[in-house]
Amino acid sequence: MAESLNHKVDLTIDATWFRGISSYGKVMIGDNAFEFYNSRNSEDFVQIPWNEVTYVVAVVHFKGKYIPRFEIRTKSNGSFIFSTKKPKETLRAIRKYVDPDNMRKSLSYWQKLKQRFSKKSS
Repeated sequence: MAESLNHKVDLTIDATWFRGISSYGKVMIGDNAFEFYNSRNSEDFVQIPWNEVTYVVAVVHFKGKYIPRFEIRTKSNGSFIFSTKKPKETLRAIRKYVDPDNMRKSLSYWQKLKQRFSKKSS
């Protein structure tokens, strides 16, 4: 079992970690890190300190009415994709510790297509 990096926890919520196969558990957002703990396997967890986070990218649909998932990009360990029961509440809790300039919306389907075709024509 892992020890938490957080001294004070702001939010604990049910979540899914997408990594090849989905892992279901809890996300803890606290003063030192973003943490995910699997509900079935105590050895399956991830702890991301706030100083390691570069960007948080959210997939936004219907002008913010629906946020299916978000991605945390780190300096050295790649990116992690999560989904929570209440994504708006989760992202607001993350915003306390990550600079709001480093929180982004992902590109829409049409923006990705436009970007792909503009690169080929150049």
